[in-house]
Amino acid sequence: MFARLSGQVAKRPLKRWVNAFAQTRGFSGTSSAPQSNSKTVAATAAVAVATATGIGYYLYVNPIHAGMEDEGLHSPSYPWSHFGPFSTFDHASIRRGYQVYREVCSTCHSLDHISWRNLVGVSHTEDEVRAMAEEFEYKDGPDDNGDYFDRPGKLSDRMPRPYPNEEAARAANGGALPPDLSLVVKAREGGANYIFSLLTGYYDPPAGVEIREGLNYNPYFPGGAIAMARLLFDDLVEYDDGTPATTSQMAKDVTTFLSWAAEPEHDDRKKMGIKAIIMLSVMTILSIWVKRNRWASLKTRKIAYAPPRY
Repeated sequence: MFARLSGQVAKRPLKRWVNAFAQTRGFSGTSSAPQSNSKTVAATAAVAVATATGIGYYLYVNPIHAGMEDEGLHSPSYPWSHFGPFSTFDHASIRRGYQVYREVCSTCHSLDHISWRNLVGVSHTEDEVRAMAEEFEYKDGPDDNGDYFDRPGKLSDRMPRPYPNEEAARAANGGALPPDLSLVVKAREGGANYIFSLLTGYYDPPAGVEIREGLNYNPYFPGGAIAMARLLFDDLVEYDDGTPATTSQMAKDVTTFLSWAAEPEHDDRKKMGIKAIIMLSVMTILSIWVKRNRWASLKTRKIAYAPPRY
């Protein structure tokens, strides 16, 4: 009797241990799939958090908002006639653009890197450019007596400046310095598109935007406030060729002129590039022909040694 009881007592802990082990094995086998799913969810959440953190940091460093007041609106892309790989400047537009610059822009802005002779054969004849240059007086000298004198302009002279120095330019424009326009198309992000958008982008400030007195609202200018007032209005100039002088037409012409001023060698560079492409293509074809026809016999020949017979 005691032996039977002791056997039952000994078997009960063993049976409990076996049942517990079986339940543990069964539970671990059925929970493998949920554990893998939980790992996938955790990895996905980690990637999402990292991506959101990176985007948030980028937006913090480079804030983006509707107005983009700090950088100005990005100008749209316009189909300029000289943007193609084989396209040249519209020289009639360059001539009209110079007229707009001379009658409107030259009162404040200079063209320090352009000489009168640069216009010859591009927009005007030599006689026309010579006559325009002689309308201005240039200080020259010294003469034999050591004195400086005024003389009419020559083809080799630079375009005249509207102000004698930077201080005079600032004093006449409320402290703002009008930039030189020789390289402005190359110096501004957006190039010709930016210049055109700036000249035609004057609007009344929207609600909630305050513009300081003496400034004008232009969303394409960084900060939205520009010292230069709107200068182009319909029929402001009278073109010699009869083209209607609308605001957009004048902005397009003066932008084309400034694009040429920033790169006077544009047309010659493309002509030289076409000649180089044609020459290199002919030389490439000739090289292939020489290799296949002249060198084929040398590259495919066999050298056989025939011992002398005695």
